[in-house]
Amino acid sequence: MASEPQGGLTEYIQHHLNHMTVNFSADHFWFWNLRADSIIISFVLGAIFCLWFWLFARKATSGVPSKGQALIELIIEFVDTQVKDTFHGDRRTVTPLALSIFMWVFLMNAMDLLPVDLYGWIVTTVAGPEVAHHTYGRAVPTADINTTVGLSVAVLIIVISHGIKAKGGFGFGKEMLTAPFHAESTGAKIVLLIPNLLLNIVETLSKPVSLAMRLFGNMYGGELVFMLIAGLMVSWIGFVPGVLFNTAWAIFHILIIALQAFIFMMLTIVYIATAREHH
Repeated sequence: MASEPQGGLTEYIQHHLNHMTVNFSADHFWFWNLRADSIIISFVLGAIFCLWFWLFARKATSGVPSKGQALIELIIEFVDTQVKDTFHGDRRTVTPLALSIFMWVFLMNAMDLLPVDLYGWIVTTVAGPEVAHHTYGRAVPTADINTTVGLSVAVLIIVISHGIKAKGGFGFGKEMLTAPFHAESTGAKIVLLIPNLLLNIVETLSKPVSLAMRLFGNMYGGELVFMLIAGLMVSWIGFVPGVLFNTAWAIFHILIIALQAFIFMMLTIVYIATAREHH
């Protein structure tokens, strides 16, 4: 990314909204392009989360915990409490899932607090301003709709798996065809099969759409505000006022970062709990 506006504020923001993409030119991959920045940063943050918790788990003690261990225990206890209050079944798989979702989404959201031009500054320092002007990269994976949709589809698969595990394949399919509308006579039941199925399909598909669009919209909007302030800082309002504006927005944005991770986690737990309930 360029470290300063090239051709005005609009071009500056547009430049910063581009992704580092890998295009496939083969005929059977013509419709594919991978957003390498979102993929790499997501996997790196996931690895950092796993390594962080694993290292403290290895050194965990039943005595007086260190500050790092106390923080880990606080996070785990917080997540487990939310699961226990919402999901009234075996939590041995649900709590680790909720913890992974919360921490991973939180870390990806937190990348929004990095300076907008950090990537451009690094490329400029290493390869020069001309290379930086033609190089793209975005640091916030959750501001990419592909990331949030991928997470949401994974959650949908997990939710359906829980539903099938709780009710069996036949029970799950029967519920898709016989709820929410019930009937006593066989003829009425047959007539209501299609409406029930359509309503259940809409309800099922609305879950990942809601998850993906809520997270993406909030993080994309926050990223745009940071870009706008950064663009104005170097072109109009000056460095010191820009830093003050960015700091104020970053402090407020911390709430959004944590809240969106919490909402994504809680909705996942609610969807799993709902999937395991019988009509």
